[in-house]
Amino acid sequence: MTSPGSSARSSTTTPSQLIAILRGLTTADAKDVGECLYEAGFRSLEVPLNSPEPLATIRVLRDLLPADCLVGAGTVLTVDQVAQCADAGAQTIVSPNTDTAVIAETVRLGMESYPGAATPSEAFAAIGAGARNVKLFPAEQVGTAGLKAWTAVVPQHIGLLPVGGVTASNIAAWLAAGATGFGIGSSLYRPGITVEDLRPRADAIFTAWETALSTRKSA
Repeated sequence: MTSPGSSARSSTTTPSQLIAILRGLTTADAKDVGECLYEAGFRSLEVPLNSPEPLATIRVLRDLLPADCLVGAGTVLTVDQVAQCADAGAQTIVSPNTDTAVIAETVRLGMESYPGAATPSEAFAAIGAGARNVKLFPAEQVGTAGLKAWTAVVPQHIGLLPVGGVTASNIAAWLAAGATGFGIGSSLYRPGITVEDLRPRADAIFTAWETALSTRKSA
């Protein structure tokens, strides 16, 4: 049986917590990539700001995809960038670091904040600034043992999303350690990938996600 802690944390796990990180996505490719990922089951897409024309790409995806798919910005480092992303239609703001001013402005503007943290101290600073989700980054540095230790002290209603090195083959192990979602980058998308190559990657990752969730709920 699952422990009370893992059961409570699993209740926050939703399709929108599986985030496709589309670093390098161009506006020209946004339609095909967005539709492919949505069809595969992804309900949250992130366009990092160090991509070509990221704000324009966010606008294309937001206009294109159904309302149940969240479109957000990644690698957001400043308060000014938060405002620019909001104007472009972003619904989520993802950062590689814990910047309380960025988090507070994101929350003030009604967007969901996913600040990066590599230590419990950073995680609690993020939570104190208003974040309801914390991005474990780099996840390989924290590790599944580190994440499991975090779950003993991080409030159960806070989402914990490993980012960095997550693949279809290790999603189950991360979920077992207490993850509530993931940011999936290079194992899913790389600039210039064809839809024919992207589709099986997306299907494999989403299937691994659903299978691991089902296994955990039945344990």
